[in-house]
Amino acid sequence: MSTPLPVASAREVARELRRSVARGWWRVPGLVLVVLAAAVAGVVGPLALGGVVDAIGAGDDAPHLAGLLAAVMAGAVVAGAVLTAVGMVAASQLFEGALADLRERMVDAALHLPPSRVERAGTGDLVARAGDDVAQVSDAIPRVVPALVGAAFTIVVTLIGMAAIDPWYALALLVVSPLHVIAVRLYLRSAPGVYAAERAAMAGRAQHLLDALRGFETVRAYGAESAHLARIAEASWNVVRWSMRARGIQNLFFARLNAAEFLGMAGLLAVGFVLVSNDVGTVGGTTAAMLLFLRLFGPINQLLFVVDDLQSSLASLARIVGVIRSAPPGPPPVPTPAGEDVRIIDVTHAYDAGHPVLHAVTVRVDAGATVAVVGASGAGKSTLAAIAAGVHEPVEGVVHRPASVALVTQDVHVFDTDLRENLTLAAPDASEDDLHRALSRVSADGIVARLPRGLDEPVGASGTALSAAEAQQLALARVILADPAFVVLDEATAEAGSTEAGRLEDAALAAVEGRTALVVAHRLSQAASADRVVVLDHGRVSEEGTHDDLRTSDGPYGRLWEAWSRST
Repeated sequence: MSTPLPVASAREVARELRRSVARGWWRVPGLVLVVLAAAVAGVVGPLALGGVVDAIGAGDDAPHLAGLLAAVMAGAVVAGAVLTAVGMVAASQLFEGALADLRERMVDAALHLPPSRVERAGTGDLVARAGDDVAQVSDAIPRVVPALVGAAFTIVVTLIGMAAIDPWYALALLVVSPLHVIAVRLYLRSAPGVYAAERAAMAGRAQHLLDALRGFETVRAYGAESAHLARIAEASWNVVRWSMRARGIQNLFFARLNAAEFLGMAGLLAVGFVLVSNDVGTVGGTTAAMLLFLRLFGPINQLLFVVDDLQSSLASLARIVGVIRSAPPGPPPVPTPAGEDVRIIDVTHAYDAGHPVLHAVTVRVDAGATVAVVGASGAGKSTLAAIAAGVHEPVEGVVHRPASVALVTQDVHVFDTDLRENLTLAAPDASEDDLHRALSRVSADGIVARLPRGLDEPVGASGTALSAAEAQQLALARVILADPAFVVLDEATAEAGSTEAGRLEDAALAAVEGRTALVVAHRLSQAASADRVVVLDHGRVSEEGTHDDLRTSDGPYGRLWEAWSRST
């Protein structure tokens, strides 16, 4: 059962967001001034129009007044539009930069997570956070940032403008404002949990899709399409259920907002009627107050409407920051080197508590020697290899290994770039001659020869496809370029077909030549060429010795060798 990566708290999200925004702190003062000026410009028009109404009501038909007010209104509209646009662009740049910083730190943190933690979470969880969650925040920034930045200034400046006309208008607006607060609080009571559940459901769906697509050939081979489709459908409908629940909460939220707008307009009209009736207010003042309130519809509704986007984005940010906060506080501890020797001492390991897969295993690999590990499926060979390479930390026991380690499994990755970059990943400073020598040592010259552009030919998902055996050769060439002191091969030749088996085994021998190596043997011919052989049985070392000694003994290895010899 997978254990998703944690979701950060609101305080942790705020802390990491401040850290990312701080990189563009120099933009903040100018942004505040621009947005404030835009809000002030927006108040000028309604106040000027109110002045026109009062002037006409008083019988003032001076043409210069109408022209002056028209010019003022036009200038205010143009200035407000320009300043608002500048403010939106500046705010979006600031927060897009912060998101880019968060995204980079999330990827960096993910790359430094212990592999065992990533395995427990499932790659679908990380893919969903790096894909769906980042996209959600990125899509919301153009809507949320202008609303948050502009609406607050606009509301405050508008209230000041209403109070300048008559404090009763500002008071009437403040009286209905609790309705907006209640609507938001009721929304926030249920929305965050629903959005978090929706994001988690998306991660589950992504994991099921990845499992089916990555294991496509196995799924087809065992006729398991229906079972996988059923799981994907169930995960998809789970996303739909949470999404529909979120839409229902949105609709109820918007209904409450509409009711608050209606009561706000009614309240202002009632106050205006009373003030004008008692000759303590003017029709122009009421007109200006109503226009200011109508002008608030946009910012207030935009602000409250984006609460929906904001909650969804915060749920995504919490998942992004959860990855950042999961990263180890410093570089992983480097095990105490045992010279060039490798010592695995009394190691016990379990993926689930109470169900150990290794029991007090002790293995020593002398410097420059190769130890082969053999055993039946499920004996614990791959677990031992992962612990030897440092992918997993044992539950009990200690491991001493050189500081530089390389692990090659049967599941290798060809990056979606050219062949050269796939190789220099292991040795950024390698020359072209170094790359050719490494390929030659693993008998992979033919890969370069068949590619039209040689080392510069794109390979991987969108380039020229490499066969499973060629991908393994590429991985083994990387080992030679990286030149580690200790190499772990976990069935690294398992993908080779019968016609390629010998060539790939020779490539594996070349990769470990002159190095300390632990090899999980896919074929007993690999064990035969090793200095020593360790036989695992149900997580325990059942026997250990040289190939010749074990082959002639009446033990598990001798029986395995006899059966393998007859089959070949």
